[in-house]
Amino acid sequence: MLGLMAAAGHVRAMFLRGRVAAALTSSRATMASHGHGVDQMSKSKYWDSVDTPLPDRPFKDKLSAADKSLKQKEKGPWQQLSKEEKIALYRLMFRQTYPEINQKTDEWKTVVGASFIFLGFTGLLVWWQAVYVYPPRPPTFDAELQAKQVQRMLDMRINPVEGFSSKWDYEKGQWK
Repeated sequence: MLGLMAAAGHVRAMFLRGRVAAALTSSRATMASHGHGVDQMSKSKYWDSVDTPLPDRPFKDKLSAADKSLKQKEKGPWQQLSKEEKIALYRLMFRQTYPEINQKTDEWKTVVGASFIFLGFTGLLVWWQAVYVYPPRPPTFDAELQAKQVQRMLDMRINPVEGFSSKWDYEKGQWK
Protein backbone atom coordinates (compact mmCIF):
# COMPACT_ATOMS: atom_id res chain seq x y z
CA MET A 1 0.00 0.00 0.00
CA LEU A 2 2.75 2.41 0.92
CA GLY A 3 4.63 1.59 -2.29
CA LEU A 4 1.47 2.20 -4.34
CA MET A 5 1.01 5.64 -2.77
CA ALA A 6 4.64 6.50 -3.46
CA ALA A 7 4.28 5.44 -7.09
CA ALA A 8 1.10 7.48 -7.44
CA GLY A 9 2.91 10.47 -5.96
CA HIS A 10 5.72 10.09 -8.50
CA VAL A 11 3.28 9.85 -11.39
CA ARG A 12 1.40 12.92 -10.15
CA ALA A 13 4.69 14.84 -9.77
CA MET A 14 5.80 13.89 -13.28
CA PHE A 15 2.41 14.92 -14.66
CA LEU A 16 2.55 18.28 -12.88
CA ARG A 17 6.15 18.81 -13.97
CA GLY A 18 5.12 18.19 -17.55
CA ARG A 19 2.23 20.66 -17.33
CA VAL A 20 4.37 23.25 -15.62
CA ALA A 21 7.16 22.81 -18.16
CA ALA A 22 4.69 23.13 -21.03
CA ALA A 23 3.18 26.24 -19.47
CA LEU A 24 6.63 27.73 -18.94
CA THR A 25 7.77 27.12 -22.50
CA SER A 26 4.59 28.55 -23.95
CA SER A 27 4.77 31.62 -21.70
CA ARG A 28 8.45 32.10 -22.56
CA ALA A 29 7.67 32.02 -26.25
CA THR A 30 4.85 34.51 -25.75
CA MET A 31 6.94 36.80 -23.58
CA ALA A 32 9.91 36.72 -25.93
CA SER A 33 7.88 37.70 -28.96
CA HIS A 34 5.85 40.49 -27.31
CA GLY A 35 3.08 39.92 -29.79
CA HIS A 36 5.42 40.04 -32.80
CA GLY A 37 6.81 37.16 -34.72
CA VAL A 38 10.38 36.14 -34.00
CA ASP A 39 11.25 36.65 -37.66
CA GLN A 40 10.44 40.38 -37.38
CA MET A 41 12.55 40.78 -34.27
CA SER A 42 15.59 39.24 -35.90
CA LYS A 43 15.41 41.33 -39.09
CA SER A 44 18.19 43.83 -39.45
CA LYS A 45 17.29 47.48 -39.79
CA TYR A 46 18.25 49.76 -42.65
CA TRP A 47 20.39 52.67 -41.52
CA ASP A 48 22.05 55.43 -43.57
CA SER A 49 25.37 56.36 -42.04
CA VAL A 50 28.75 57.57 -43.20
CA ASP A 51 30.38 55.31 -40.60
CA THR A 52 28.77 52.17 -42.02
CA PRO A 53 28.65 52.66 -45.80
CA LEU A 54 27.10 49.26 -46.53
CA PRO A 55 23.93 48.62 -44.51
CA ASP A 56 22.91 45.07 -43.55
CA ARG A 57 19.95 45.06 -45.90
CA PRO A 58 18.88 47.02 -48.98
CA PHE A 59 16.63 50.04 -48.64
CA LYS A 60 13.78 48.48 -50.63
CA ASP A 61 12.89 44.92 -49.60
CA LYS A 62 9.69 44.56 -51.57
CA LEU A 63 10.29 45.16 -55.24
CA SER A 64 7.66 46.13 -57.79
CA ALA A 65 7.50 44.57 -61.26
CA ALA A 66 9.54 47.45 -62.73
CA ASP A 67 12.12 47.07 -59.98
CA LYS A 68 12.39 43.34 -60.61
CA SER A 69 12.94 43.86 -64.33
CA LEU A 70 15.57 46.48 -63.52
CA LYS A 71 17.31 44.00 -61.20
CA GLN A 72 17.34 41.46 -64.05
CA LYS A 73 18.84 44.10 -66.35
CA GLU A 74 21.49 44.76 -63.71
CA LYS A 75 22.91 41.26 -64.17
CA GLY A 76 23.89 42.14 -67.74
CA PRO A 77 26.54 44.60 -68.93
CA TRP A 78 26.27 47.99 -67.22
CA GLN A 79 27.16 49.86 -70.41
CA GLN A 80 23.65 49.09 -71.68
CA LEU A 81 22.03 50.76 -68.64
CA SER A 82 21.05 54.41 -68.89
CA LYS A 83 22.01 56.95 -66.24
CA GLU A 84 18.44 57.01 -64.89
CA GLU A 85 18.44 53.22 -64.56
CA LYS A 86 21.73 53.29 -62.66
CA ILE A 87 20.31 55.91 -60.31
CA ALA A 88 17.15 53.83 -59.85
CA LEU A 89 19.31 50.78 -59.03
CA TYR A 90 21.25 52.86 -56.51
CA ARG A 91 18.00 54.02 -54.91
CA LEU A 92 16.90 50.39 -54.54
CA MET A 93 19.97 49.72 -52.39
CA PHE A 94 20.40 53.07 -50.61
CA ARG A 95 17.97 55.77 -49.51
CA GLN A 96 20.48 58.65 -49.55
CA THR A 97 23.79 59.51 -51.20
CA TYR A 98 26.82 60.70 -49.21
CA PRO A 99 26.17 64.39 -49.95
CA GLU A 100 22.55 63.94 -48.84
CA ILE A 101 23.67 62.24 -45.62
CA ASN A 102 26.23 65.00 -44.90
CA GLN A 103 23.83 67.82 -45.73
CA LYS A 104 23.45 70.25 -42.85
CA THR A 105 20.06 70.42 -41.22
CA ASP A 106 18.29 73.22 -39.38
CA GLU A 107 18.12 71.18 -36.18
CA TRP A 108 20.45 73.63 -34.43
CA LYS A 109 17.70 76.25 -34.59
CA THR A 110 15.40 73.99 -32.62
CA VAL A 111 18.09 73.32 -30.03
CA VAL A 112 18.94 77.00 -29.60
CA GLY A 113 15.26 77.96 -29.45
CA ALA A 114 14.52 75.30 -26.84
CA SER A 115 17.54 76.46 -24.82
CA PHE A 116 16.31 80.07 -24.86
CA ILE A 117 12.83 78.99 -23.83
CA PHE A 118 14.32 76.97 -20.97
CA LEU A 119 16.52 79.89 -19.87
CA GLY A 120 13.58 82.30 -20.08
CA PHE A 121 11.39 80.01 -18.00
CA THR A 122 14.19 79.62 -15.45
CA GLY A 123 14.61 83.41 -15.28
CA LEU A 124 10.89 83.86 -14.69
CA LEU A 125 11.00 81.24 -11.94
CA VAL A 126 13.96 82.95 -10.22
CA TRP A 127 12.23 86.35 -10.48
CA TRP A 128 9.00 84.91 -9.05
CA GLN A 129 10.90 83.39 -6.14
CA ALA A 130 12.72 86.67 -5.45
CA VAL A 131 9.44 88.58 -5.38
CA TYR A 132 7.07 86.17 -3.66
CA VAL A 133 9.09 83.47 -1.87
CA TYR A 134 12.23 84.94 -0.30
CA PRO A 135 11.99 87.40 2.61
CA PRO A 136 13.24 90.97 2.17
CA ARG A 137 16.98 91.55 2.47
CA PRO A 138 18.20 92.28 5.99
CA PRO A 139 19.40 95.81 6.71
CA THR A 140 22.98 94.57 7.25
CA PHE A 141 23.35 94.40 3.44
CA ASP A 142 23.01 98.19 3.06
CA ALA A 143 26.29 99.91 2.11
CA GLU A 144 25.81 102.61 4.78
CA LEU A 145 25.42 100.06 7.58
CA GLN A 146 28.38 98.02 6.31
CA ALA A 147 30.58 101.13 6.37
CA LYS A 148 29.55 101.72 9.99
CA GLN A 149 30.39 98.09 10.85
CA VAL A 150 33.87 98.41 9.29
CA GLN A 151 34.50 101.65 11.20
CA ARG A 152 33.42 100.01 14.47
CA MET A 153 35.74 97.03 13.85
CA LEU A 154 38.63 99.44 13.19
CA ASP A 155 37.81 101.45 16.33
CA MET A 156 37.83 98.24 18.39
CA ARG A 157 41.15 97.22 16.71
CA ILE A 158 39.88 93.71 15.89
CA ASN A 159 42.74 91.27 15.11
CA PRO A 160 45.50 93.89 14.83
CA VAL A 161 48.41 91.50 14.16
CA GLU A 162 47.43 89.63 10.97
CA GLY A 163 43.79 90.40 10.39
CA PHE A 164 41.48 93.19 9.43
CA SER A 165 42.92 96.01 11.56
CA SER A 166 46.52 95.25 10.56
CA LYS A 167 45.79 96.65 7.08
CA TRP A 168 44.62 100.04 8.44
CA ASP A 169 46.99 102.91 9.09
CA TYR A 170 45.67 104.55 12.25
CA GLU A 171 48.00 107.59 12.03
CA LYS A 172 46.99 108.56 8.46
CA GLY A 173 43.40 107.24 8.76
CA GLN A 174 43.54 105.21 5.52
CA TRP A 175 44.21 101.67 4.27
CA LYS A 176 47.85 100.62 3.97
